[in-house]
Amino acid sequence: MLESNNRINPSVPIESIAMRQQTTPYILMVRPANFAFNEETAANNAFQSRDGKLSATEMRERAMKEFDGFVAQLCDAGVEVIVANDTPDPVKPDAVFPNNWVTFHQEGIIVTYPMFAPTRRLERSENIIETVLEQGFMEKQRLCFESNEQSDRFLEGTGSIIFDHQHRLAYACLSPRTDAALLEELCQAIGYQKVVFDSVDGNGQDIYHTNVMMALGETFVVICLDSVRNPPERNMLEAKFKETGKTIVDISLGQMNSFAGNMLQVRNTKGQTILVMSSQAYRALTPEQIRLLESHTKLLHAPIDTIETYGGGSARCMMAEVFLPSNPPANK
Repeated sequence: MLESNNRINPSVPIESIAMRQQTTPYILMVRPANFAFNEETAANNAFQSRDGKLSATEMRERAMKEFDGFVAQLCDAGVEVIVANDTPDPVKPDAVFPNNWVTFHQEGIIVTYPMFAPTRRLERSENIIETVLEQGFMEKQRLCFESNEQSDRFLEGTGSIIFDHQHRLAYACLSPRTDAALLEELCQAIGYQKVVFDSVDGNGQDIYHTNVMMALGETFVVICLDSVRNPPERNMLEAKFKETGKTIVDISLGQMNSFAGNMLQVRNTKGQTILVMSSQAYRALTPEQIRLLESHTKLLHAPIDTIETYGGGSARCMMAEVFLPSNPPANK
C-alpha cells in the first residue's frame, strides 16, 4: 500500500532522456552514533561477519573514523556531501546506510521505504529529510511505502533498486527484502518500468540487495552476471544494457563478495563524473577492469573495512543521492 502526500503537485512530469540526470554532486550521508553488528539483518545478509575481533566500542569508533575519512575524500574530490548526525537514542546499528530508507528524485519526489529489520525502521527520520531540504532543495511530493511492513512486504530503496534515471528503468533482483509488487507500485507512481530478475551467491542464496551485484553508471554497468543463473534473464539484462548504451564490466562472484558491485557514480561541482567504491572493492578489480572503468569515469576509493565487515554494506550503501530541484534562491 502506498500513501501519497502531495505537497505541491501530485503529477509526475515525463521529461526527455536528454534532460534527466543519472548522476548528482549532492550526496546525503549519515554519521553513525552506534554502529554495530546487527543480528536482525544477518538473517539474510551473507556479507556480514561475526568474527568477534573487535569490542563494541572499537567497532563504533573505527566506523566513525572510516566515515569521516570517506566524507573527507569525497569533499576533496569536489562532491557536495550533506552530513546528518545519527542520534544516540534509539540505537540504530545500520544508520550509516541511509540509501535503504529514502530516495530523493529530480521531479521533487521524496520516497520512504519499508524495511525488513525492525531496528532499521527506526532510521527513517523527518529531521534528516529536513537537513537535506535546508540545503536549498524543493519537495513537491512525498510517497510513503512503510505501511507495508505490517504485511511483511519490503522494498529497501536503492539497495533493492538500481535506477536508470535516463531511461526510466528500475532494475531489481528479487529477495526477502525486495517485493516485486511493491516495485511495480513505485514504478507506476514515478513513471518507471521495472526490470526484475533473480540473483544468487555462490551458495545459491538470494542476493539480499541488488546494489551488491550491480552498479549502473551513465555509460557503463558493473555487474556479476554469474549470479544471474537463469539464461533468459541474463540475456534480457544484456539486451537492456545494449539498448541503453551501457558497456558491461562483468565481475566474478569472488569480486562481488569483495563489494566490487557496490559502487556509485557521482558528479563533482566541476561536472566530472567519479565512480566511488571501497578500497577493498578497488583491490578486487583486475588491471583490465580498472582501465575499462577509467575510460568512462574517474575512480575514487576509501578504506571502510569495519563498516563492510560488520555492516554487510559498502560505499554505495552509505550514499543517498539527492536529485531534488533547487528551491530558489538555492543555498548551493
